[in-house]
Amino acid sequence: MICSMTTDRKHRLTLLINSSLSKHAKAQALVEEVTLTQLVEKALIRYLPQETIIKKPELI
Repeated sequence: MICSMTTDRKHRLTLLINSSLSKHAKAQALVEEVTLTQLVEKALIRYLPQETIIKKPELI
């Protein structure tokens, strides 16, 4: 399976994160004048490699 960031389709995602991290991210989004979604997408794009290849284990 190959995952890449070349699609513009959006998927709803629910995350449980530390409340102070959530407040920090919301405040930063306000400072940057972007939505929380845009801030998180930007952070993930910077963090993740361009492409991730997931190999299925070989069956014996």
